[in-house]
Amino acid sequence: MSHFSLAVAPLSALQVRRKHPIARDIVRFELTHPQGQDLPDWSAGAHIRLSTPQGHIRSYSLCGPVDARDHWAIAVKREANGRGGSASMADEVHEGDELPLHGGDNLFALDPQATEHILIAGGIGLTPLYAMAQTLALTPAAKFHLYVCSRDAEGTAFLSELQQAPWRDHVTIHHDAGDTSQALDLWPLLETPSAAHVYCCGPQGLMDSVRDMSGHWPTHHIHFESFGASQEGWSENQAFEVVLRHSGQRITVPADRSLLECLRQAGVRVASSCESGTCGSCKTGLLAGAVEHRDMVLLADEQATHIMPCVSRSVGGATLELDL
Repeated sequence: MSHFSLAVAPLSALQVRRKHPIARDIVRFELTHPQGQDLPDWSAGAHIRLSTPQGHIRSYSLCGPVDARDHWAIAVKREANGRGGSASMADEVHEGDELPLHGGDNLFALDPQATEHILIAGGIGLTPLYAMAQTLALTPAAKFHLYVCSRDAEGTAFLSELQQAPWRDHVTIHHDAGDTSQALDLWPLLETPSAAHVYCCGPQGLMDSVRDMSGHWPTHHIHFESFGASQEGWSENQAFEVVLRHSGQRITVPADRSLLECLRQAGVRVASSCESGTCGSCKTGLLAGAVEHRDMVLLADEQATHIMPCVSRSVGGATLELDL
């Protein structure tokens, strides 16, 4: 379960061997070496960074099979309200096309010392955890259970594969029909710390819930994936205020709430999707104030004039003025 790196075999592009839908608005891509060579080994949790036809650079988790050398696979959810990266992949990429590759990494690797694993996936966040489940199923001593949370069966990636897998008894699939009151109750899993390591990937709300419910666990047992947009290296959250230019409304954002959540609570409509700083749906104009940008979307020249309210915050509690 070594970390993934392209340093030993640098590549500049990958070719699309196959593209096919696997769920509503979710497309799977098989990617190969342009010269037909074997691809580097990788481990579950790894991701690669690709350019879309529109020039967006996006991170995509590899979803298996983990032992394949002739191709890598990713799954992309088309976000209708995103900034165009996922739509460009879903609509404009065709079999035979080459996609520029900007490296790869594994910031979400399985801990080799762990013998028990709780895998919690939300929506398209299933992709790295599906690879983890495949890896653990091939590891005789490993104990694991995969919890898949999604809106409905039609929108669940890899549904038939999960239902037919030899290890399907290790999978729980929960549909909430988009109603948060019907969300899977994770507290029974996390109430009592155990020897298990917990791996979570999905919308920010899901990851925040798991983080809140696992605060009494050893910190090195809890793992989150947001393609590097994690809280590691960020300053400690502080409360801050935002002023909305057009309405004059003033909103307080507590240390334990996101700016996006507080805007919603105040009745301000802001488009959103991933809520993890990776899709760009909630991009909002910034008129004044210093921001700690925690997203993986904004370009350097956009950071002075925009903010991703799902993850980013003010610096040192400074007031922000938004173009709302």
